[in-house]
Amino acid sequence: MTDKKIIIPLPNNDFDPSEVAIPWQLLRQHGFTVLFASPDGKAASADPMMLSGEGLDVWGWIPVIKKIRLIGLLLRANKAARVAHQALLNDSNFQSPCSYAQLLVEKYDGLVLPGGHAQGIKPYLEDKTLQAFVTEFFEHKDSREQHKPIAAVCHGVLVAARAISPSTNKSVLYGKKTTALTWALESSAWSLTKYFARFWDKNYYRTYMESGDEPKGFWGVEQEIKRLLQNEDDFLDVPKGAVDYAIKTSGVLRDSINNSKPAWVVQHGNYLSARWPGDIHTMTLKFIKQFEKKL
Repeated sequence: MTDKKIIIPLPNNDFDPSEVAIPWQLLRQHGFTVLFASPDGKAASADPMMLSGEGLDVWGWIPVIKKIRLIGLLLRANKAARVAHQALLNDSNFQSPCSYAQLLVEKYDGLVLPGGHAQGIKPYLEDKTLQAFVTEFFEHKDSREQHKPIAAVCHGVLVAARAISPSTNKSVLYGKKTTALTWALESSAWSLTKYFARFWDKNYYRTYMESGDEPKGFWGVEQEIKRLLQNEDDFLDVPKGAVDYAIKTSGVLRDSINNSKPAWVVQHGNYLSARWPGDIHTMTLKFIKQFEKKL
């Protein structure tokens, strides 16, 4: 058991249920207290399509028929995440988050930054108060002069990448190795829904879109983060030839509590990063191990 407190900032709407509920569940099981924050201190809500899968098929705009799911069953959160999310809804800390303005680094022992891709995630990705908190969290040292554990996944890495240190005027990820939602994963999901599913909302899987003469993918998660790193090579994807490469890059297979083969997690000191919900069990378990090292 532990008395450690973990903070998970959330948007008001459209967080990814897997990337929030699984860390919450595993951290609770290991004795951590998990607390939450939202822009205004009101309880957050997950992206409903990532829970039900409704609306992700080509007939998803038709009120009754949309309940028939094919692509939706493939893309939505898996059963483990949906069960965890249902339990999360009854958690008193989840129901009563603090506001971003109330966040104080000294109150927490670890930070988890989840993601999500629907439009409701933008206030979370763009909030300057949250970015300032994240900056301070990255730079803070505890009583033993150690940095506190931090984990970020998918679009959550954007929150860290956009957190600019006032002392260097650079991202807190500058000089660090990281991963995040790769362009390969983002563009494949975008193409699948654009051409074979949500033709009336073809950019559902793109949080930010290019305009004018900007090249395709310029505002993809991977590309934006690379522009904020010291070197583009500091963004790490699964290297070709890696063990289980096909499993890790399938975009379909996800890890579980007993199977880390599909996962890709990058660690740089106290900072962990992962690509998508398929990495979330492995990332969280590695995050928990960070505290074991600090004992």
